[in-house]
Amino acid sequence: MDKSSTHEKSSPIVVGLDIGTTKICAIVGRRSKNGKIEVLGIGKAESAGVTRGMVSNIDKTVQGITLAVDVAGTQSNVEIRVVNVGIAGQHIKSLQHRGLITRRDLNTEINRKDIDKLVEDMYNLVMPPGEEIIHVLPQEFTVDNEPGIKDPIGMAGVRLEANFHIISGQVTAIKNIVKCVNKANLESQELILEPLASSESVLSDEEKEAGVVLVDIGGGTTDVAIFHEGIIRHTAVIPFGGNSVTEDIREGCSVMRNIAEQLKVRFGSALADENKENEIVCVPGLRGREPKEISVKNLAYVIQARMEEIVEHVYYEIKSSGYEKKLIAGIVITGGGAQLKHLPQLVEYVTGLDCRVGYPNEHLAKNEVLPKNIYEELQSPTFATGIGLLIKGIQKMEYNSVPAAVVEVKIEKGKYADDKKFGLFGKLLETGKKFIKDDIKDEDFLK
Repeated sequence: MDKSSTHEKSSPIVVGLDIGTTKICAIVGRRSKNGKIEVLGIGKAESAGVTRGMVSNIDKTVQGITLAVDVAGTQSNVEIRVVNVGIAGQHIKSLQHRGLITRRDLNTEINRKDIDKLVEDMYNLVMPPGEEIIHVLPQEFTVDNEPGIKDPIGMAGVRLEANFHIISGQVTAIKNIVKCVNKANLESQELILEPLASSESVLSDEEKEAGVVLVDIGGGTTDVAIFHEGIIRHTAVIPFGGNSVTEDIREGCSVMRNIAEQLKVRFGSALADENKENEIVCVPGLRGREPKEISVKNLAYVIQARMEEIVEHVYYEIKSSGYEKKLIAGIVITGGGAQLKHLPQLVEYVTGLDCRVGYPNEHLAKNEVLPKNIYEELQSPTFATGIGLLIKGIQKMEYNSVPAAVVEVKIEKGKYADDKKFGLFGKLLETGKKFIKDDIKDEDFLK
């Protein structure tokens, strides 16, 4: 329980853990009285053990998780035991599938158990060796050949069908994340696909209804999620991100990696033509060597080449989804890479779709607890995924109608596979199709 006070017990305290390629971030928060998200603490650590969204060194990742969680726990005065963890990486795949059940009891209306049955059937799909289903997301239902029903609960019907968006990942990659979390003496309440989390923090319901592409440009990967009529239609993970740009600068300008990163952040631009010919940046030389002069325009050419490649990949995903002509709200870019100057213009130029930068601030409550500089930093696109994971965890707890206290959902360590359904239910909240089994044991989690 919150050590500092017992006067606020209205909303459960939840932790989002974003294990990224460049940073590991733990955010502690709860829903405030006005319905927004109140962040109680945030911890960041360097991520040395993650490559392109996947764990490549267990010990270094565990160190980062432990440090981030300790800082967030101290700041919020909360003992953290359970976290909602994000998952990304090139191994993520998505597919569409259709399910069908015939109801025997004709006297009752369609209820949650019928939909549970449909969803469970999807988890029994035979996947290629080494792959595991992470999320099963219902799209629309058909009742007795009447298509396009968003929420069939309460209707009469015999034959219930549904289209599903199924997201899968490599078993080994999933196990490595769970292993890192467990080794840091934490438990993963649920694994959440990172673009789904980011979409929760930066997209509005209107945008999801109108048709929108979320592009989350992280350090190692660029995550894509396409929504239309409020339903997720397509997901993809592209194995390039901000680090690819830094590497290109390192090679193209012959500078050290840390200098390349500073050049990108301080002087970088995604459009070379927007920079003057005569702007020069002076970089200190290596021990005893002459300082190096770098043209800002040349730097922009290097960045533009890589960013164009990433945007082309995104555009390919948009076209292959079949929703290119239905995206009224265009593209929303978020993540650390979205802060690159002139990037929205480049995205509009390559794809022909409107583009804006997505900030997670519209969901954040005014914060009296955190120092002002930390609260302002939280509103950066860098924290879109972490805040999204927090929102997903809060929604799930509220949906489970958890008692008004801090809770823990107990999962046996190493048994993530038995808990597959957890990944689903958090996702269902946005479409109103909410289902959950009642066999999860709730206990106090913050002692």
